Amino acid sequence: MTDKIIHIIVGSQMGSSEYVADQLNDVLIDKGYACQVHEQPKFEQIPANNTIWLICTSTHGAGEFPDNLQDFISNLNKEVSFSGLSYSVIGLGDTSYDNYNKAAKDIDHLLKTKQAKQIKPVLEIDAMDENLPEDIAIAWLPSWLASISEK
Repeated sequence: MTDKIIHIIVGSQMGSSEYVADQLNDVLIDKGYACQVHEQPKFEQIPANNTIWLICTSTHGAGEFPDNLQDFISNLNKEVSFSGLSYSVIGLGDTSYDNYNKAAKDIDHLLKTKQAKQIKPVLEIDAMDENLPEDIAIAWLPSWLASISEK
Protein backbone atom coordinates (compact mmCIF):
# COMPACT_ATOMS: atom_id res chain seq x y z
CA MET A 1 0.00 0.00 0.00
CA THR A 2 1.23 3.46 -0.80
CA ASP A 3 0.75 6.55 1.30
CA LYS A 4 0.74 8.70 -1.84
CA ILE A 5 -2.47 10.07 -3.30
CA ILE A 6 -3.29 8.56 -6.67
CA HIS A 7 -4.34 11.33 -9.05
CA ILE A 8 -6.53 9.91 -11.80
CA ILE A 9 -6.26 12.30 -14.74
CA VAL A 10 -8.96 11.97 -17.38
CA GLY A 11 -8.73 12.82 -21.06
CA SER A 12 -12.14 12.21 -22.59
CA GLN A 13 -14.05 13.44 -25.59
CA MET A 14 -17.14 11.20 -25.44
CA GLY A 15 -17.17 10.01 -21.82
CA SER A 16 -15.68 6.50 -22.00
CA SER A 17 -12.44 7.48 -20.25
CA GLU A 18 -14.41 9.25 -17.53
CA TYR A 19 -16.42 6.11 -16.87
CA VAL A 20 -13.30 3.92 -16.70
CA ALA A 21 -11.60 6.44 -14.39
CA ASP A 22 -14.64 6.56 -12.08
CA GLN A 23 -14.76 2.76 -11.89
CA LEU A 24 -11.03 2.56 -11.07
CA ASN A 25 -11.46 5.28 -8.45
CA ASP A 26 -14.28 3.31 -6.78
CA VAL A 27 -12.20 0.11 -6.67
CA LEU A 28 -9.12 1.91 -5.35
CA ILE A 29 -11.09 3.66 -2.62
CA ASP A 30 -12.69 0.34 -1.63
CA LYS A 31 -9.16 -1.05 -1.27
CA GLY A 32 -8.18 1.82 1.02
CA TYR A 33 -6.23 4.04 -1.38
CA ALA A 34 -6.55 7.82 -1.37
CA CYS A 35 -7.55 9.01 -4.84
CA GLN A 36 -8.61 12.16 -6.60
CA VAL A 37 -10.22 12.16 -10.06
CA HIS A 38 -9.50 15.12 -12.33
CA GLU A 39 -12.10 15.17 -15.12
CA GLN A 40 -11.12 18.70 -16.16
CA PRO A 41 -7.43 18.53 -15.22
CA LYS A 42 -5.77 21.80 -14.29
CA PHE A 43 -1.99 21.34 -14.22
CA GLU A 44 -1.43 23.79 -11.37
CA GLN A 45 -3.92 21.91 -9.16
CA ILE A 46 -2.34 18.46 -9.49
CA PRO A 47 0.86 17.77 -7.55
CA ALA A 48 3.70 16.41 -9.67
CA ASN A 49 6.24 15.63 -6.96
CA ASN A 50 6.24 12.57 -4.71
CA THR A 51 2.91 11.45 -6.15
CA ILE A 52 1.30 9.00 -8.57
CA TRP A 53 -0.62 9.86 -11.72
CA LEU A 54 -2.91 7.34 -13.39
CA ILE A 55 -3.80 8.92 -16.73
CA CYS A 56 -6.85 7.54 -18.48
CA THR A 57 -7.28 9.00 -21.95
CA SER A 58 -8.90 8.44 -25.29
CA THR A 59 -7.55 9.72 -28.61
CA HIS A 60 -9.53 12.28 -30.58
CA GLY A 61 -9.66 13.06 -34.27
CA ALA A 62 -6.46 12.29 -36.16
CA GLY A 63 -4.48 11.32 -33.07
CA GLU A 64 -4.97 14.39 -30.89
CA PHE A 65 -5.48 14.67 -27.18
CA PRO A 66 -9.11 15.13 -26.10
CA ASP A 67 -10.19 18.77 -25.74
CA ASN A 68 -10.29 18.61 -21.94
CA LEU A 69 -6.61 17.53 -21.84
CA GLN A 70 -5.19 20.11 -24.29
CA ASP A 71 -4.23 22.81 -21.73
CA PHE A 72 -2.88 20.19 -19.33
CA ILE A 73 -0.58 18.78 -22.05
CA SER A 74 0.52 22.28 -23.04
CA ASN A 75 1.60 22.90 -19.43
CA LEU A 76 3.35 19.51 -19.24
CA ASN A 77 5.41 20.48 -22.27
CA LYS A 78 6.65 23.62 -20.50
CA GLU A 79 8.12 21.70 -17.57
CA VAL A 80 11.72 20.50 -17.59
CA SER A 81 11.55 17.50 -15.27
CA PHE A 82 9.09 15.27 -13.47
CA SER A 83 11.69 13.20 -11.61
CA GLY A 84 9.48 13.05 -8.50
CA LEU A 85 6.50 11.64 -10.38
CA SER A 86 5.44 8.02 -10.87
CA TYR A 87 2.79 7.36 -13.48
CA SER A 88 0.90 4.95 -15.70
CA VAL A 89 -1.29 5.55 -18.71
CA ILE A 90 -4.46 3.77 -19.81
CA GLY A 91 -5.44 4.40 -23.41
CA LEU A 92 -8.91 3.83 -24.80
CA GLY A 93 -8.94 3.49 -28.54
CA ASP A 94 -10.21 1.62 -31.55
CA THR A 95 -7.87 -0.50 -33.67
CA SER A 96 -9.90 0.30 -36.77
CA TYR A 97 -8.29 3.78 -36.71
CA ASP A 98 -4.75 4.48 -37.93
CA ASN A 99 -3.89 6.49 -34.81
CA TYR A 100 -4.90 3.80 -32.31
CA ASN A 101 -4.21 5.07 -28.78
CA LYS A 102 -1.88 7.78 -30.07
CA ALA A 103 -2.74 10.23 -27.26
CA ALA A 104 -1.91 7.61 -24.60
CA LYS A 105 1.37 6.75 -26.31
CA ASP A 106 2.26 10.43 -26.73
CA ILE A 107 1.68 11.36 -23.09
CA ASP A 108 3.64 8.28 -22.00
CA HIS A 109 6.56 9.32 -24.23
CA LEU A 110 6.37 12.93 -23.02
CA LEU A 111 6.54 11.93 -19.35
CA LYS A 112 9.43 9.51 -19.99
CA THR A 113 11.44 12.25 -21.72
CA LYS A 114 10.94 14.41 -18.63
CA GLN A 115 12.32 11.75 -16.25
CA ALA A 116 8.99 10.64 -14.75
CA LYS A 117 9.01 7.02 -13.56
CA GLN A 118 6.72 4.72 -15.52
CA ILE A 119 5.06 2.20 -13.19
CA LYS A 120 3.79 -0.13 -15.95
CA PRO A 121 3.67 0.09 -19.75
CA VAL A 122 0.64 1.74 -21.35
CA LEU A 123 -2.51 -0.35 -21.00
CA GLU A 124 -4.15 -0.16 -24.40
CA ILE A 125 -7.86 -0.90 -24.39
CA ASP A 126 -9.46 -1.58 -27.76
CA ALA A 127 -13.11 -0.63 -28.29
CA MET A 128 -13.32 -3.62 -30.66
CA ASP A 129 -12.66 -5.98 -27.72
CA GLU A 130 -15.75 -7.86 -26.56
CA ASN A 131 -14.97 -7.03 -22.92
CA LEU A 132 -16.05 -3.70 -21.44
CA PRO A 133 -13.20 -1.16 -21.10
CA GLU A 134 -13.80 -0.76 -17.37
CA ASP A 135 -13.64 -4.55 -16.87
CA ILE A 136 -10.29 -4.69 -18.69
CA ALA A 137 -8.92 -1.83 -16.58
CA ILE A 138 -10.17 -3.35 -13.32
CA ALA A 139 -8.64 -6.73 -14.24
CA TRP A 140 -5.30 -4.94 -14.84
CA LEU A 141 -5.46 -3.05 -11.54
CA PRO A 142 -4.07 -5.76 -9.18
CA SER A 143 -0.82 -6.05 -11.17
CA TRP A 144 -0.56 -2.25 -11.22
CA LEU A 145 -1.10 -2.06 -7.46
CA ALA A 146 1.59 -4.70 -6.95
CA SER A 147 3.95 -2.54 -9.02
CA ILE A 148 3.30 0.65 -7.06
CA SER A 149 3.89 -1.16 -3.78
CA GLU A 150 7.31 -2.23 -5.10
CA LYS A 151 8.35 1.35 -5.91
